[in-house]
Amino acid sequence: MRRFRELVGVALAGLTARKIRTFLIMLGPILGVAAIVSAIGINESSKGDLKAKLRELGTDLIVANAQDQIGGFGSNPRIPEEATARVARLPDVVSVSATLQLSNIVTLPFAEASDYYRAFPVPVIATTLELPATLEVPLVSGRFLNDYDESSGARVAVIGKDLANEYGYMANEPRSIELNGISYGVVGVLDYVLLEPSMDSAVFITFANAVEDWDIEEPDPSRLYIRAPTNTKYVAEEIPTVVSLGGPDGANTSVPTDLLDAQSQVDENLNNLTKMMGGLALVVGGVGIANVMSISVIQRSSEIGIRRALGHSRGTIALQFLFEALVVGVLGGILGAGTGAGVVWLVSEMRGYTMILSVSGLFRWALVSVAVAVVAGLYPSNKAARLEPLETLRLG
Repeated sequence: MRRFRELVGVALAGLTARKIRTFLIMLGPILGVAAIVSAIGINESSKGDLKAKLRELGTDLIVANAQDQIGGFGSNPRIPEEATARVARLPDVVSVSATLQLSNIVTLPFAEASDYYRAFPVPVIATTLELPATLEVPLVSGRFLNDYDESSGARVAVIGKDLANEYGYMANEPRSIELNGISYGVVGVLDYVLLEPSMDSAVFITFANAVEDWDIEEPDPSRLYIRAPTNTKYVAEEIPTVVSLGGPDGANTSVPTDLLDAQSQVDENLNNLTKMMGGLALVVGGVGIANVMSISVIQRSSEIGIRRALGHSRGTIALQFLFEALVVGVLGGILGAGTGAGVVWLVSEMRGYTMILSVSGLFRWALVSVAVAVVAGLYPSNKAARLEPLETLRLG
């Protein structure tokens, strides 16, 4: 036990006597572990943020897009208006909303902004009245379009939150906008739509206004949003048949959870790539440890020779340098794991993610750092053990 305490003391003294060199040796494990921990942690936190957003949206939301005009070959595929009612009658469907994005409409908050908004047009979307309920998105202020607006043809509009901020709109402010020179009163602001970010900068009007003001012959939508709390995937499979009445190319559907599964697979591949790159960094760090410690053996040859002359065995000398490599691996792993965790926390705070970090992962990669350092220390420790006292006089 006394010999072991002496060994530990000599090894620690060797590391602390050359602090800069010790830090440079530790830099490889620190960077390798930090790179792995931070990359995997940021990826997992980002995926967790995606899952949180999908939970907020609800995984029971289905999006149906027109695939081709039924009975025709037009360039603007539509879903027949009556198909919306058929989809709504499906047993597990609780809400359906239809939308159609209009084209060639210049939206202006005031006439002087014409040049800018012609270059950067604002999306104008005709929609049914159930859109906020189906998407489960609240109004920031005011109200959404209602039955009176639809039946009377009143020229009113709801705008997305980003567009409201761009226009400098204040809550419940009496405000009008111009759509191709036609004045519409703004009655409400829709909150952020996580599923469709383009809606955040859009103007929403009724289908009645679309037919009356923009020469839309039939109020046929191009997209349906369907909320089906149960049997979601089964409903998604049935919708194309219901839309086309059994014909081909009626609509195609997607479910956000399917997108999440695909994203998870991509994330797993990214994690594997990150582990390989981090492992490569650790290997490079191990080479650095072996190189620097080999140089250290030459620099400390006098010390080794004196200890051999005093009776220390080859095994004791080898254990000293091996223990130094072990300490470098332990400290490098701990500092690397801490640095990586700090990077994950910082990025999560900056991007608004929910920080997700595996404690077992931190411990596992720190152990890998220790293993790499010990393996890297085998050669210099063996080299030190093979030095003879007389040979140290020549080296020192």
